[in-house]
Amino acid sequence: MARHCQLTQKKGNNAYQVSHSHRRTKKVQEANLQYKRVWWEEGKRFVRLRLSTKAIKTLRKKGLAAMAREAGINLNAY
Repeated sequence: MARHCQLTQKKGNNAYQVSHSHRRTKKVQEANLQYKRVWWEEGKRFVRLRLSTKAIKTLRKKGLAAMAREAGINLNAY
């Protein structure tokens, strides 16, 4: 499974790790992903999604159905 948020498609970012002597090596800044069981009102059941913490905060404001509609996700598959 790819490391990205299922609702917002947020994923890792390529960056440099800079040492004290200013040597730069590549690293990946991964998204803060959490598995979350969310109640889906229309389906009358829980749905388990892998979400970024930013998406969890937005989910509380907008609701699961609205965010899934924006992302184009069919929640029956989860």
